Amino acid sequence: MATPGAPRRFCRCACFCSENLYVARYGLHLRFRGKQQLLRDYGPTLRDRGCVSPKDFQQLLAELEQEVERRRQLGQESAARKALIAGSYRPARPEVYASLQVLLHELGLDEPLVTPLRERFLQPLMALLYPEYRGGPLDSHRAFVVKYAPGQDRELAYHYDNAELTLNVALGKAFTGGALYFGGLFQAPAALTEPLEVEHVVGQGILHRGGQLHGARPLGTGERWNLVVWLRASAVRNRLCPMCCRKPDLVDDEGFGDGFTREEPTTVDVCMLT
Repeated sequence: MATPGAPRRFCRCACFCSENLYVARYGLHLRFRGKQQLLRDYGPTLRDRGCVSPKDFQQLLAELEQEVERRRQLGQESAARKALIAGSYRPARPEVYASLQVLLHELGLDEPLVTPLRERFLQPLMALLYPEYRGGPLDSHRAFVVKYAPGQDRELAYHYDNAELTLNVALGKAFTGGALYFGGLFQAPAALTEPLEVEHVVGQGILHRGGQLHGARPLGTGERWNLVVWLRASAVRNRLCPMCCRKPDLVDDEGFGDGFTREEPTTVDVCMLT
């Protein structure tokens, strides 16, 4: 049990490098611990989806190994980008980052913008809409801007978020299509016979539970930018990681990490006691 007032460190769960690896070619989110585990857990499903030859399987293995390594390097790469941006970013030239998924903490916008947004506005609103989060347990977030455009990402596969609650705001520009569609909660997924569809409207946000399965239909025309804020409650996820559905295996991380926390040892100033 957490000690009130004790210093905390934000962490991620070790499963980040092995769970929910998405392979678009086969439309699957996979757990990957190695070749034999992959064959044992997904062999028949992969064959049904078209992974039938040794060459197909070797390509899949290489893709998964590359994704695992990418995830392992994310923390170091993010810190390097943040340092680079701090030294060169100029607000008058946002086009520098136009083709990227922009993580707001790398731009130095967590403390002046996103944290106040979460604490002063989103937390009271969430307490009304989702009473289980009344009392202020949404204690971290991950905020980023994504771009959808022809020739780039146009849609998003069916998935759930690594968050307790999600805010998705359409920032612009002019576009058609790309509606969000929703199914059930990932803990009890239902067949997508009649998914609920919600159209994006520029300047308006959509709130939903992070564990609610959802995706984005293909963009028709134009270009759309979205601000996405994953809202996290350490009191909830410290008990059960939403990505591996086990007690989290905590790994130190930068910033808010993935919203998990552990208490840091309390230091005592010996000079003050003598």
